Amino acid sequence: MKKTLLALSVLAAGSAQAGINLYDANGVVVDLSGAAEVQYIQKIQDEDNDNDSGLRLDDGDLQLNTTVAVTSQLNAVAGIGFAFESRDVTNDELWVGLGGDFGTLTFGRQLYIVDDAGIGKDYELGFEQVDFVKTEGDEAIKYVFDNGQFYFGFTHDLDATGDDFQGNDGTVTDGRLGARFGDFDVRAYYFTGEDLDGGSMGVVDVDAFNLEGEYVMGAFAFAASYGNAQYDTSSTGAKIDDIDLIELAGSYTMGKNTFALGYNRADGDEDTIDNVYANVTHQLHSNVKVYGELGWADSDVQDLDVGYLVGMEVKF
Repeated sequence: MKKTLLALSVLAAGSAQAGINLYDANGVVVDLSGAAEVQYIQKIQDEDNDNDSGLRLDDGDLQLNTTVAVTSQLNAVAGIGFAFESRDVTNDELWVGLGGDFGTLTFGRQLYIVDDAGIGKDYELGFEQVDFVKTEGDEAIKYVFDNGQFYFGFTHDLDATGDDFQGNDGTVTDGRLGARFGDFDVRAYYFTGEDLDGGSMGVVDVDAFNLEGEYVMGAFAFAASYGNAQYDTSSTGAKIDDIDLIELAGSYTMGKNTFALGYNRADGDEDTIDNVYANVTHQLHSNVKVYGELGWADSDVQDLDVGYLVGMEVKF
């Protein structure tokens, strides 16, 4: 079995890239990766809000992936992931599947396809473009294919009930279709979900899409996207909000430093928000970076203060 095929199968299924190869023999590959990220942050908030700035444990992940060569054309793949964002360690990924030249098909607790959506170059102070409400599930069936130029995939999350299932967390179907033409990458995402926990919106149905394009020109990178999301009350079908979203972003890399600037606009039935952010990242090592960011936003319904942060990420 070609090593490149083994690696592609694992990366296509899991969310974390392999950092350390623990075992590679007899057709079995086991990789371990992880990340820790801490920020000192003051979020963009209402000027009447007196929440303090402080240290935020932004990310803590540990991922174990394995690929087993069943035949010369077929791999078995599996992944186990843990999140450490709070004091309670949670298992956020647990999946198995099959991979090969046909793509990768996985089953279990995993991220949806739309978890990869978005072209923003912010860390925290660029507002979320499309809020899909739910981007991971325990009963997810996911398929991804990528031949280098064209790629596509879909996820379907079941909503089975009973003692053996999480149940009552909604049903989701999403998909992605994309293509690369040299330094230009264009893609489209679609998402539909029913009976999802929408927080302050209650239990909602969601229909959303996002169209994205990215272009790299030497040290410069440019990106743009347009999306729409509609939220309806699950029980009555009454519309809660319909939001059009536009995002523009760009970056310039000079040596170990990357400078980024971005603009977001969310035009909804309830509010219109314009958001601008800027950040600088310094790469201390291929696995270590430090960064700082400023963010500003203007809302029709509230006055917002400027946000800021500094952070550091170490991964393996």
